[in-house]
Amino acid sequence: MDSARSWFLKLQPRDKMRASTRRKGPSASGEGGGEGNDEANMDEEALSNVTKQKVAAAKQYIENHYKEQMKNLQERRERRTILEKKLADADVSEEDQNNLIKFLEKKETEYMRLQRHKMGVDDFELLTMIGKGAFGEVRVCREKTTGHIYAMKKLKKSEMLRRGQVEHVKAERNLLAEVDSNCIVKLYCSFQDEEFLYLIMEYLPGGDMMTLLMRKDILTEDEARFYVAETVLAIESIHKHNYIHRDIKPDNLLLDRYGHLRLSDFGLCKPLDCSTLQEHDFSVGGNINGVTQNDERPSAPKRTQQEQLQHWQKNRRMLAYSTVGTPDYIAPEVLLKKGYGMECDWWSLGAIMYEMLVGYPPFYSDDPMSTCRKIVNWRTHLKFPEEAKLSAEAKDLISRLLCNVNERLGSKGAGPPMVSRCGLG
Repeated sequence: MDSARSWFLKLQPRDKMRASTRRKGPSASGEGGGEGNDEANMDEEALSNVTKQKVAAAKQYIENHYKEQMKNLQERRERRTILEKKLADADVSEEDQNNLIKFLEKKETEYMRLQRHKMGVDDFELLTMIGKGAFGEVRVCREKTTGHIYAMKKLKKSEMLRRGQVEHVKAERNLLAEVDSNCIVKLYCSFQDEEFLYLIMEYLPGGDMMTLLMRKDILTEDEARFYVAETVLAIESIHKHNYIHRDIKPDNLLLDRYGHLRLSDFGLCKPLDCSTLQEHDFSVGGNINGVTQNDERPSAPKRTQQEQLQHWQKNRRMLAYSTVGTPDYIAPEVLLKKGYGMECDWWSLGAIMYEMLVGYPPFYSDDPMSTCRKIVNWRTHLKFPEEAKLSAEAKDLISRLLCNVNERLGSKGAGPPMVSRCGLG
């Protein structure tokens, strides 16, 4: 018995043994025993609560783990039963049936082993950098075992915490994992280390819409109709999952090797800091002789479409990657900070379509603050240059997207009105 007691005491933590000794000491000497016992009981109770929490967490983890294992085993048995039944009904020899079952069992075992493997940055060979943002960078990478090419988004945790973007990143990861759509970029896996979060995504070699517009300046109406229609499908696919993108712009419209469009960069929008704008900047004001009352400040010099296009080309890349960002595609209700819904994504689509056909965004100005004022006072500043020679149908669609929230096309989903105007029918 003594040997068992000594063995048990050896296993106890030293701090606990000291606490036990302290409890015994005062009571044996008869000095301060009551106070010592109270402190010891409090320490023991606190320790007990922490231990109980750890035990409960461990129990929950183990239960969930084995519940998932049993579920997978049951599903595997069901798949085998269904396969055996289909093979029995088919005109297949018994030898071929056994060979096929063995082959599929081998593939399933390999897949399960792959699922248990924890991915890390060391599993990939980093290649060219294709993008850099406020939170990190995007690189082309090659998986070492398979040789497959992916895009690796590397996000700095400390920067996300500092900017309060953790929930946005979680939303992006969850959406990409849940939504299976050909209209949005696919997420293959995600992992993290102490400093960074990594998203391994589909690599799209066609570049983005901003690069295409920089190369072509202006698209034909047929080309614009194609890309607008695919953007409508992309926006609708995320709206069906009750998700608002809030940062739809040419940089986030990627092209695959066949030229088809995919929507990307969910939940990582770079909001414009509008704290310097005053209340009167957001007031529409009365329209007197075509000029709003709040536009008393000197206006920018009038430019022809060609001059405006050249100015936009010069500043486009710099504005896109500045710390402030460009507000050219942000809806007025977002800037006003009075609540907004999915309709804000359709406004962004209208601004992008305008840029495709005219060459620059509809409310472009020399500085972001002026652009914000123009967007909020869109009734005065939305104009179609005659040199662009837009068709009546194009003007109609843009006007139905760049308008009041209640009247905006798409506010009730991408129904027949949207379909017919975008050429999706």
